[in-house]
Amino acid sequence: MNINFGPQHPAAHGVLRLILQLNGEIVEKVDPHIGLLHRGSEKLMEEKIYLLSLPYFDRFDYCSMMVQEHAYCLGIENLLGMTNYTSTTTQIRTLYDELTRVLNHMLAIACHALDVGSMSSIFWAFEEREKIMEFYERVCGARMHAAFYKPNVTNLDSISNYLLEDILDFTKNCFTTLNEMHNILTFNKIWKQRLVNIGTFSYQTCLDYSLTGVLSRSVGIKRDLRLSKLETYAGYYFLNFKSFVGQHGDCYDRFLIRMCEMAESLNIINQIIFKILKFNNFKKNNTHNILKHINTSQNKNIKNNYNSMENLIDHFKN
Repeated sequence: MNINFGPQHPAAHGVLRLILQLNGEIVEKVDPHIGLLHRGSEKLMEEKIYLLSLPYFDRFDYCSMMVQEHAYCLGIENLLGMTNYTSTTTQIRTLYDELTRVLNHMLAIACHALDVGSMSSIFWAFEEREKIMEFYERVCGARMHAAFYKPNVTNLDSISNYLLEDILDFTKNCFTTLNEMHNILTFNKIWKQRLVNIGTFSYQTCLDYSLTGVLSRSVGIKRDLRLSKLETYAGYYFLNFKSFVGQHGDCYDRFLIRMCEMAESLNIINQIIFKILKFNNFKKNNTHNILKHINTSQNKNIKNNYNSMENLIDHFKN
């Protein structure tokens, strides 16, 4: 049987179309058609100042939004020799990086489970994702495309003790969700039948194709940038956590690594919040910081005159 994979499939929207020749579930032949790999974002960014290019990075990988922003900010800071960012800024970035990691892995595992035939996981995972997106919203106003990180600065006015306490509460409940997903998937016969020895590749293939992340760790390469003394970033050097490796390079190993990494991310989040609450005195309620920026039009000759578009825009700008 010949079938199309893409371009309408969510994993390949517009970038790739595969015409697959199948014999049962065995792919015997593949005819790949490369699609629109280039969206012109780099060209658009050439005309903008650094700060105005930041929101593009949320859209490059809309499962790991703030991590993309972080990479861009680090690039700018290194380029311009900015090294005077405070430890609080670094800790807030690390905190949201790890929340984003959980957001990403929840989507990967839950949708994978749904494709294999398990529906429970996606309901549990998306409930946790909603909570993380609420934490996004509380610091920047947007659920997905945050544009929260800025080079050399973080808006600490949006961080309150209430927010940090809610994140701590989230981590406690998220451990329960991970246990539920673990119980329903890890030893499930159908799940193992579909994942064990599927999508395998060797150590050498990993090196030849420069595979990174969970792909490289699944074949036993102990490679994690966060643990590297030379290449580490953010505040990971001062945290106590582990990285995980597999042996077989198959889908099942990658699933187990992701599950372990999510639990480790929750552990990192708890450590960071403990440090922030211990050494930084965030106010319980930041409402006054928000309200002081909201005032009426500064042109005192015009009082609530909204008949003119210019006056209306002026009011909202203030």
